[in-house]
Amino acid sequence: MSKSIQLKIENKVATITLNRPEVFNSFNREMAFLLQDTLDTCEKNQEVRAIVLIGNGKAFCAGQDLKEVTDPDLNPGFKKILDEHYNPVITRLRDIKKPVIAAVNGVAAGAGANIALACDIVVAHEKVSFIQAFSLIGLVPDSGGTFFLPRLIGFQKALALAMLGDKISAEEAEKMGMIYKCVSSEEFENTIENLALKLANMPTKALGMIKELYNKSMTNTLEDQLALESKLQIQAAQSVDYQEGVAAFIGKRKPEFKGR
Repeated sequence: MSKSIQLKIENKVATITLNRPEVFNSFNREMAFLLQDTLDTCEKNQEVRAIVLIGNGKAFCAGQDLKEVTDPDLNPGFKKILDEHYNPVITRLRDIKKPVIAAVNGVAAGAGANIALACDIVVAHEKVSFIQAFSLIGLVPDSGGTFFLPRLIGFQKALALAMLGDKISAEEAEKMGMIYKCVSSEEFENTIENLALKLANMPTKALGMIKELYNKSMTNTLEDQLALESKLQIQAAQSVDYQEGVAAFIGKRKPEFKGR
């Protein structure tokens, strides 16, 4: 696998590392395709029950590599960049039936910020910042930013951040509901490891259904959502993990979920 994306699978956790630290893990065409392929690999691998997305070096992801779009020999054009790079990444992150943690270890700007927000759980350390940087170079938010951000923090706040390009600290992001948790730099690695291991040992099938329910809740009517809850609850009740969960509860022991 190319150096721009690294994959490590250990203890049922797949850690995907964005690995272009010399350009703050900004995306080029190769890296975008490799991330898509790596997410597909994680989805198909039954040994993987939780995914961590993190950046190497000082940044999580600075968004698009502007050198690529300003080089006439390399520039694929914005239509290809969105249709073939970022939009497929966002849809994969939302559709994969396994929990995805964004471990935001450094600045998350532009598409990098929105990729983080498309993950299921976002944890950042206290020195991290999030920036909707698009307007600062005359562009509009992409990579699902105009979909997720107003739903996370409200219309007015999201619109202001998109227009002004304010730098938001991890502490501010947690307070406004943009991310799940801000932790100290010293606690960051242990927090990510413990959270990933916890998720990897939970009933994976149910977690995937929960994710599907919350995805559909973005656009469903109440009636549609109630019907989907009923459908998926019936499926969940037929799972091996449900039987184990009930048996463990009755037996007053810790459940051993298998992800089935």
